[in-house]
Amino acid sequence: MTRLRRVPGGLPLLLCLLLAGATITVYGQVRHHDFITFDDDMYVTANPMVRSGLTWQGVKWAFTAFHSSNWHPVTWLSHMLDCQIFGLQPGYHHLTNVAWHLANTILLFLFLARVTRALWPSALVAALFALHPLHVESVAWVAERKDVVSTFFWLATMWAYATYVAAPSFWRYLAVVLALVLGLMAKPMLVTLPFVLLLLDYWPLGRVPGLPGTRLGVAGSSDPQPRAAWRVYWQLLREKIPLFALAALSCLVTMAAQQGSGAVMPMAIRGLGPRIANALVAYVQYLVKLFWPYPIIFFYPLAPVPWWEAAAAGLALLVLTIFLLYGSRRHPYLAVGWLWYLGTMVPVIGVVQVGGQAMADRYTYIPFIGLFIILVWGISEATAEWRHRQIVLSSSAAALLLACLLSSWGQAGYWRNSQTLFTHAIDLTPDNYMAYHHLGMDLVNRGQLDQAVAMYQKTLALAPAYPSAYNNLAIAYARQGKFKEAIPLFKEAIRLTPGNVSFYRNLALAYSQQGQKAEAEAVMEQVKWLSGTK
Repeated sequence: MTRLRRVPGGLPLLLCLLLAGATITVYGQVRHHDFITFDDDMYVTANPMVRSGLTWQGVKWAFTAFHSSNWHPVTWLSHMLDCQIFGLQPGYHHLTNVAWHLANTILLFLFLARVTRALWPSALVAALFALHPLHVESVAWVAERKDVVSTFFWLATMWAYATYVAAPSFWRYLAVVLALVLGLMAKPMLVTLPFVLLLLDYWPLGRVPGLPGTRLGVAGSSDPQPRAAWRVYWQLLREKIPLFALAALSCLVTMAAQQGSGAVMPMAIRGLGPRIANALVAYVQYLVKLFWPYPIIFFYPLAPVPWWEAAAAGLALLVLTIFLLYGSRRHPYLAVGWLWYLGTMVPVIGVVQVGGQAMADRYTYIPFIGLFIILVWGISEATAEWRHRQIVLSSSAAALLLACLLSSWGQAGYWRNSQTLFTHAIDLTPDNYMAYHHLGMDLVNRGQLDQAVAMYQKTLALAPAYPSAYNNLAIAYARQGKFKEAIPLFKEAIRLTPGNVSFYRNLALAYSQQGQKAEAEAVMEQVKWLSGTK
């Protein structure tokens, strides 16, 4: 069951080559792309540990630092290796992302073909994964390296798990654990993976007794009678306990990293009710974007959700859930794909609000796999009796993939540099404060300070409680020698984010430039307290 079916003519290899060709066609252009001002500075260009390449000091920092509100040492090591080999040539950093994405595409295809023995549906799911325009952000954005790296280890974990299921042993289980650990150290998104492994037990691994098509049992459980079913359920859960424990540990580390940096929005600012309302609507909006992804922008600003809209979204999700779970009695992939989507979205759906986005394209990178499975297997089964099935399905699939390829190629082009990305976002959403803010940062880098000031002022007009805009507007004023205008802005940034050490340092420097030595020393004393050096 766990071996790829032999197909005459080397068809699996040919399909891998076609997937690779389509992926490179879309993303080959990124070799000409620049770094952008949206987190690429924190992850690479302005990060001295990463810029230095692979050093012992850098490796130690990668495993001990909570930089950028995360703990993901494997991702840091990947960026460091790029700098070690390529320096700061942005095209090669982008191509590394593409290589990871290509590896994920091929591995997803091979895994599905291995465990389902359905070659063409597996290839189509992998092609949709490779070419869907909502996945462009994860690939074309250097700072989102953690997405493509962690997904590689996600898929490697599933591959190792299928190997373990076929012939259980301690060493094969250890391979599952190792792949999961590496994935969690690339991005904590993998905390839901043990749950997905339970879904795979249901379909396609067929380890749940009483299901049509059940092929595999659980080690040590050979009794097929219903009275023994509960023992099988318990053993399936028990073998995942170490994996759930690792996921829980990763959650604790991530919470410490994000809360310590102030990245998590306090409940006092945005309560649980608005968060749940946004989550319900976001679930539905992602479903809509699966079929019609436009508009696609790098940042979707958080906004109040009307109660009726949240209620309608919740009702739609409930109806879909009941329908798909009911249908899963005969078509188990329906439950697996739908619960895969719902479950893997939980860490990023916004109940724990990190940042000011209502949703993000990059969050679909793993969850959409479940929806692709529902679509592809569902259409395949629904058309089983059609007279000209092969012609209709092959031509429809070709048209769909061509549309995805062209759409993703165009979307990847907007990530060429900061100006193209942020002006595109402003064209689509004129009230996008984050686009104005990062366009201002790009203008500062270009030395166009007056234009940058205008962008920051526009940002604050749209988002008057955004601390980074106050800080960066103050920096722009300071570079113009306007320290009197800069100082109150630094103070406001500190008031909004009291734990940000860099804001205090900027204020101290502004005081010093004004000749206010006593004030500068007092601020630096606060820096010592905050950084734990006093």
